[in-house]
Amino acid sequence: MYLITEELVFPPVHLANEDGLLGIGGDLSVERLQLAYKSGIFPWYNQGEPIIWYSPKWRMVLFPNEVKISKSMRQILKRNEFKITFNQNFEEVISNCKTITREGQGGTWITDEMQQAYTKLHKLGKAKSVEVWQNNKLVGGLYGIDLKTIFCGESMFSKVSNASKAAFIYLAQKLEKENYKLIDCQVYNKHLESLGAIEIPQKEFLKYLKK
Repeated sequence: MYLITEELVFPPVHLANEDGLLGIGGDLSVERLQLAYKSGIFPWYNQGEPIIWYSPKWRMVLFPNEVKISKSMRQILKRNEFKITFNQNFEEVISNCKTITREGQGGTWITDEMQQAYTKLHKLGKAKSVEVWQNNKLVGGLYGIDLKTIFCGESMFSKVSNASKAAFIYLAQKLEKENYKLIDCQVYNKHLESLGAIEIPQKEFLKYLKK
């Protein structure tokens, strides 16, 4: 594990350990976060801990045209049970992602510092959100970093069944139309696997970043 200093630089990602841990320290400035995502690196740590940077050896990704939509989910979308918007209420989405209760988790990895940093990125047009509404209430959504050809997903939430699925499917379909290469889902997640996400080697992921 490498010590990240005030200098705006990261060690090569192939130096990350088997768990993907690359470095510790640094800050969450706009410049550093942009450099991190363009390099295949992301922060992941808990409140009260130093900033920890990761670049997994295997990357969970979704190619937008390969999103899986179950028969039951197609019916839900066809019935227009949800209204879905793009980048209309980022701050509410990240706040919900931070505070939502998740099964098997004692807390959240979205620290106060991270919430502030990603909100800054949103105001600069670098971070985007998907919102899912039902009866004029925000019931689900997701947010991430937009690299123009790759969307780096960060977190999603759901207050009613299938709301986060609807957000993810909407995003995939939108990005497919806009010729995005992939959605970066970072690390393995069974829920995202059911929606079509797969793991690819770190080297392959970096090739997509450089294209």
